Amino acid sequence: PREDGDASGIVLESLRKDGVRLLCCGKDLKLSQADAGRVRLAVESHSKRYEEVVDKLLVAVGRSPNVEGLGLEAAGVAYSKKGVQVNDQLQTTQPDIFAAGDICSPYQFTHAADFMARTVIRNALFFGRAKASALTIPWCTYTEPEIAHVGLYAQQAEEQGVALDTFTRELAEVDRAILEGRTRGFVRVHVRKGSDKMVGATIVAHHAGEMISEITLAMTNGLGLKHIAASIHPYPTQAEAVRQVADAYNRTRLTPFTKKLFSRWMAWRR
Repeated sequence: PREDGDASGIVLESLRKDGVRLLCCGKDLKLSQADAGRVRLAVESHSKRYEEVVDKLLVAVGRSPNVEGLGLEAAGVAYSKKGVQVNDQLQTTQPDIFAAGDICSPYQFTHAADFMARTVIRNALFFGRAKASALTIPWCTYTEPEIAHVGLYAQQAEEQGVALDTFTRELAEVDRAILEGRTRGFVRVHVRKGSDKMVGATIVAHHAGEMISEITLAMTNGLGLKHIAASIHPYPTQAEAVRQVADAYNRTRLTPFTKKLFSRWMAWRR
């Protein structure tokens, strides 16, 4: 539900094709024992009541930080039920004590914890001033197809007052995806309006988690879409979709005025 609506819609359709029945936004859930060790599930979904008998019940309850028994109170380290309190340099309320990873991060991913730990090493051992907020953190949801994302969503950009231009390439227009019969998906990149500076991207594809790294690399190093457009990608690959998004940006640079000048130049050359 937190992802781009078009991306979530593709995964929803894929789940249903696989035979998954979804009773979303459940209310008034009741469980009871049924025959042969099965479970009776009663729930209201979108104002309709359902009663189902199922073989197994899998409950995803999430995670909570393990802060008990660490002596944080004695050390004067502030924490809450959400985890340990840190600043942007990952210092706790005791400046000589640092924290990294799920215990203090809104991004509960192994790769995010890895790079936060690198930030701690720089700051704790080498007197660095590296900031966790400077990290460009991608993530991937390993559904079929995968959803990968980095940076801002369009709604977040709007809330922050960042005007956007958005470029999308459907996989149905990418030869490799057509050859493999995996045409449900897209590459979508948001740039600051009037520029090629990328502020966010969403990819829905069979290997979206692999594809997002190219955009993450560009964002981390301040490279724009025109740099991706200028980079040759092997054909046929799904990653070509990323370059084709960049090509779409390049086409916007051919304004009517530029086109008029170009036409005059070509006429003079002839």
